Amino acid sequence: MTVLLLLLILAAIAAAGFVLGRRRALARAGGNPKLLHSLPAYYGWHAALMSLLPAVLLMILWVIAQPIIVQRAVTDTLPAAMTADPTALELTMADVRRLAAGLDAAVAGGQMTENEASMLRTEFTDVRDKLARVGVALGSAVTHDVLSAAQEYREITAQFALWRMIVVIAVAVLGLIYALAVTKPDLWARNRVERVMLGLLMLASTIAILTTVGIIWSLFSESVNFFRQYPFTEFFFGLTWSPNFRGGSQLGFLPLLWGTLYITLISMVVAVPLGLFAAIYLAEYASKRVRAWVKPLIEVIAGIPTVVFGLFALITVGPFLRDYFAQPLGLGNSGSSVMTAGIVIGILNIPFISSLSDDIINSVPQSLRDGSFGIGATKSETVKQVILPAALPGIMGAVLMAASRAIGETMIVTMGAGAAAKLSLNPFEAMTTMTVKIVGQLTGDTDFAAPETLVAFALGITLFVITLGLNVFALWIVRTYREQYE
Repeated sequence: MTVLLLLLILAAIAAAGFVLGRRRALARAGGNPKLLHSLPAYYGWHAALMSLLPAVLLMILWVIAQPIIVQRAVTDTLPAAMTADPTALELTMADVRRLAAGLDAAVAGGQMTENEASMLRTEFTDVRDKLARVGVALGSAVTHDVLSAAQEYREITAQFALWRMIVVIAVAVLGLIYALAVTKPDLWARNRVERVMLGLLMLASTIAILTTVGIIWSLFSESVNFFRQYPFTEFFFGLTWSPNFRGGSQLGFLPLLWGTLYITLISMVVAVPLGLFAAIYLAEYASKRVRAWVKPLIEVIAGIPTVVFGLFALITVGPFLRDYFAQPLGLGNSGSSVMTAGIVIGILNIPFISSLSDDIINSVPQSLRDGSFGIGATKSETVKQVILPAALPGIMGAVLMAASRAIGETMIVTMGAGAAAKLSLNPFEAMTTMTVKIVGQLTGDTDFAAPETLVAFALGITLFVITLGLNVFALWIVRTYREQYE
């Protein structure tokens, strides 16, 4: 039984628990809800939670522990040569899992019966040909040791799945029985339910914090490995980016930082005026009918995939800038340029600035507008001298959010700006960003012990620090101006 099907069964048991718990509480109160400590629905939720949460927790622990236990059991059946070192063991287990999945797919698709799959290791001498005939393709040679391990893997996994279903459903039923047994009019069901919900909220917060810690740790630990192999000063102050896995790499960070900031600056020059002016028009000048049409049309841009914007930059914007600006001005002859990527990313960010700024401007108290009009200010004077200053903290937050997205954009830069890491002021030259090089260094066959691969983590932690600085700056602005207007 799959995890999804088991979750559906648990959800059905919890739904039944809700109904039974509510009915039992009312029955014990003689049908009079006033005799209950809590509302009847709380008794239902108490029964549902008592049946669902322990079973789900057990299933999560089971799913985490099962692969570890199964791998250890299968490893014991393999020859010592296949498990001599971690790399050999990982490669062998990859073949075992791939072969087991192929056999499962062949059985599920009807190309092979379960009995035939179980007897492969004893009845077929040419295993590869037999597996090929039923559609099981492997990238490496199939040995009888691997086949036996795959069969063992399938058998143990099936046994674990069966026992998981039995134990988890039994825990859910026992939880439901216990909840119904303790359900009585004086049960503080509301307090129990609220404590459980508080625990779930705290768990969600903890998971979010631990996720952030895990991200930072993964970047930091690999960055430390990188700086043990490559000089710190050459990375942060080097002017040349030229990775070479054969040796002699120059991994200067400054060309990538310059390309990132240059493209971000151009995108902000495009997005901030257009987005802010659109927000002011929609919030202060547009009629309800115009606003009802224009705002959704602007927000449609946010739903377009970035790869489509990349194609737009590659096919339309790049050639246009090259033919009508770069070549006539003698500034270049390439369609891939900083200007191309910056303009397209700016268009991408218009809805973020426009929608957020529009909501923020609308949240400015009407009393400020009325007071401005009352002393004789015009509409434009009110917007410039009252509304925009009052909404400035939120607008700055929207701008910095758009800047963070521009810094982290990859697909548009790859297709619109090229991959050249250089220091240049010419906006019509091809350049690249940190995110593009992070993807490039981790794509294909990589050696995670080489500095040419580990440099991606150094770039990642540096990018993290830059965006964190932007957030701290935004928080400082918000707090400063809030003190002024509150």
